Amino acid sequence: MVENGADKDEGVGGAGTRADEERLARTRTGGIWVSVVVAVVVLVFLLVFIVQNSDSVTVHFLWMAGNLPLGVAMIFAVLAGALLVALVGTARILQLRRSAKHRARRTK
Repeated sequence: MVENGADKDEGVGGAGTRADEERLARTRTGGIWVSVVVAVVVLVFLLVFIVQNSDSVTVHFLWMAGNLPLGVAMIFAVLAGALLVALVGTARILQLRRSAKHRARRTK
């Protein structure tokens, strides 16, 4: 049925989308935008965490000792753990690449 010169499926002024039209493809820029928004949200939570845990604590590591705010000390611990996981992951990726190269050479 046509009202005001527009078909129901077309929306106002005929500029709407139809159900059978394809959706827009996802782009790298859109993915980057989502990543930036998520990173900003995580950063805000980290800043709130650090500000709320500002009591000074003594941290001992090997033969060294120092005073840091609790939030900062915990963030350092998380970063050290993430670095360790990244190193192990990198070693595994390199191992898999080397194995794939050897398999590719054998099949030639």
